[in-house]
Amino acid sequence: MESLLFVAEGPVSIERLAEALETTPVCVEEALARLEAAYAGRGLRLQRAGNRVQLTTAPEAASSIERFLGLEVRTRLSQAALETLAIIAYRQPITRSEIEAIRGVSSDSVLRTLLSAGLIEETGRAVTPGRPILYGTTFEFLQYFGLSGLEELPPITANDEEA
Repeated sequence: MESLLFVAEGPVSIERLAEALETTPVCVEEALARLEAAYAGRGLRLQRAGNRVQLTTAPEAASSIERFLGLEVRTRLSQAALETLAIIAYRQPITRSEIEAIRGVSSDSVLRTLLSAGLIEETGRAVTPGRPILYGTTFEFLQYFGLSGLEELPPITANDEEA
C-alpha cells in the first residue's frame, strides 16, 4: 500500500488501490487506517478527499521543505479569495450563482484566481436550467491549509453563519 501511494502521481481511488493489490476496498481501508496510525507524529500523512487518498508530507514540515527545494513563499490569498474559498469548502459542490448569493458580489475573477491556483476545480454540472458549473476544493487546497481531509475543517457555529 505504502509503495503504491509513494509512486502514485497524485490522488488514487480506493478502488484503484484494491485492484492493484488484488484485494477488496474494505481491506484497503483497513490498511490505510493502520498506515495513518503509523504516520502519527512523523513526517508523512495520508490526505483524503472522498474516496481518493494521497501520500503527502506533514504540514508542519512545509517551511523546511520549501527551503530545501528552493520554492518561493506561497502567495497570500486576498480576503475575497479566502471568503470564496471558505464558502466552497463548506458548501461544495456549489455554483457561481450560489457563491454570489452568499457573498453579495460578483465572484468571476476570484473563481478564476482560485482555479488557476489549483485550490478549486470544476466538479461537474448542476441539474438545473442552464446546467451551471459546480465547484469544489482540490487536494492542493488540503495541502495549502495543512489538512488531511475536509472533515478537519473547523465546525461552523451560529455566529459564523450570521457573519
